[in-house]
Amino acid sequence: MKIYFIGICGTATGNVAILTKRLGHAVRGSDTGMYEPMKSALANAGVDAREGWNPKNLEEFAPDIVVVGNAISRMNPELEFMLAARKYKYTSLSALIGEKLIGERKSLVVSGTHGKTTTTSLAAYLLRANGIGAGWLVGGIPADLPEGGSNLGDAGAPFVIEGDEYDTAYFDKRSKFIHYRPHILLVNNIEFDHADIFRDLVDVKRTFTHVRRIVSPLGAVVENGDDPNIASLEPVPWTKRLSVGFGDNCDVRISGFVQSGDSSSFKLACAGVEKTVEWNLQGEYNARNAAMAAVGAALVSGGKNPLDIGLSALANFKGVKRRQETILKTEKILAIEDFGHHPTAIKLTLESMRLKYPERKIFAAFEPRSNTAKMNVFQDAFGDALALADAAYIGAANTAKTDPSRRIDTAAMAAKRPDKLKAFSTNAELLEGLSNDIKAEREKCLCVFFSNGSFDNIHKIFARRFAE
Repeated sequence: MKIYFIGICGTATGNVAILTKRLGHAVRGSDTGMYEPMKSALANAGVDAREGWNPKNLEEFAPDIVVVGNAISRMNPELEFMLAARKYKYTSLSALIGEKLIGERKSLVVSGTHGKTTTTSLAAYLLRANGIGAGWLVGGIPADLPEGGSNLGDAGAPFVIEGDEYDTAYFDKRSKFIHYRPHILLVNNIEFDHADIFRDLVDVKRTFTHVRRIVSPLGAVVENGDDPNIASLEPVPWTKRLSVGFGDNCDVRISGFVQSGDSSSFKLACAGVEKTVEWNLQGEYNARNAAMAAVGAALVSGGKNPLDIGLSALANFKGVKRRQETILKTEKILAIEDFGHHPTAIKLTLESMRLKYPERKIFAAFEPRSNTAKMNVFQDAFGDALALADAAYIGAANTAKTDPSRRIDTAAMAAKRPDKLKAFSTNAELLEGLSNDIKAEREKCLCVFFSNGSFDNIHKIFARRFAE
C-alpha cells in the first residue's frame, strides 16, 4: 500500500511513518519546518519526506490513502487539492494507528492529563526487561529504549501507546484514544486541560467516560485511586476495574515513599504480593507513574496478580528527554529542562525539586506556549505554581491567534506577585534578566526551564553561557 502523510515531521506522525515503512508499505510525506531529531530519523529510515506543501507530491505519488496529521487544517494546499480531486481516500493518524499498528493485538493505552509519556515509556521498558516483545508508540524520546519512541515489536505481542484526549483531526473531533480500542486502559489523572477544545472539566470527564465504554471485557481499567475526578466517573461493570494509589482503599497500594538525594524508594502491595522499588526518579507522582505502568504491563502480558512483573529493572530507568533533564551542572548552577505546560505539573515538579535540593535557591522560567497556556483560564493557577520558586520568569506568549478576551496577561500575572514573578515581552529579554540575576546570586542555584516547545532555545544558550 502507498501511504502519504500530510504533516510528516511531527513526533507522532514521523514515528508512525517509520513504522508503516517497516511494515512494508511505500511511504512519502511533506511538512514545513523539518526539525530535528525527526528530520534525520525519517531520512535514516528511508522515508521520502519533502519540505513544503505541494499538490504535485500527491499527484506524482498517487497514494492509496492519505493520512491527515492532527495539526493540519483547511486551506492547507495539499489538503485542498486532495479534497477537490475526490479520488484519494483519507484518514486520521489515530485511525491508521488503530488499524495498521495495533490491529488485533492487545493494546495498553496510557491516558490522563499528566504523566502519559513517562508512564508509557515505563510500561514499554518493563515489558522489554521481562522478555516480552511488545511494540510501543511514545510521544517523546525515551532514554531507556534503544529503538526510540516507536517500535513494532513482535507480531501478536502487546502494543503500548500513549493515549491522548486531544481531538483526532480537523474532520474527527473524537479524542485520539478512542481509536486505540484499549484492552488495558490506564487513567493516570483527570484535570481540566486543552481549553481550546474542551469547555470545562465536565466535558473532559465525558471523553474519559467514552473511552472506558470500549475497554475489552477481558481487559481492565486501571486508574489513580487518589483522584476524585476519576472516582466520580460511572462504574464499568463490563470489565475489571483496579485502583492504584496511596490511599488505604486502593487495590494496589503505594506506601513508604522516601526521597533521598538523587534517588527515591517505595513499596507496592496487592493481594498478598509486596515489592520494593528503588530508583533514580523523584516525586510521589513518579512513584504512581511506575505503579500504574507495572500493573498495566503485568495485566497486558497475562499476569494473574497485578504485580506479576519483575520490577528490578526500574533501578536503571533514566526517564524521558525533556522531563526534568539536566542540561547544566556546575559547582554553583544546576539547570534542568522540563516539559511542564500545566500548572499542576509545574507545582508538583517545583515541590519535588524543593525536597530534592533544599540547599539551592530555585529559579523557574516558564514559556506559555501550548494552546491552553496562552489562554487566561489558568492564569492565576500558573502564577501560584510558579511562586513556589524563589524567583520566576515568565516568557513571551504568542497569542496572535487566541481570542483577545481569553488571552493570558503575563504582566497582570506578575503584578499579583511582584516579590516572586517577572514578565518579559520576549524570551531573549527573559534570558538576559535571568542571567543577570544568576550572576549576582551568591547561593547555589537551581534553574528550571518549563516549556512544551522550543523556548527559542534560551535554555541551551543559558547552559552554554554558564558552562563557560
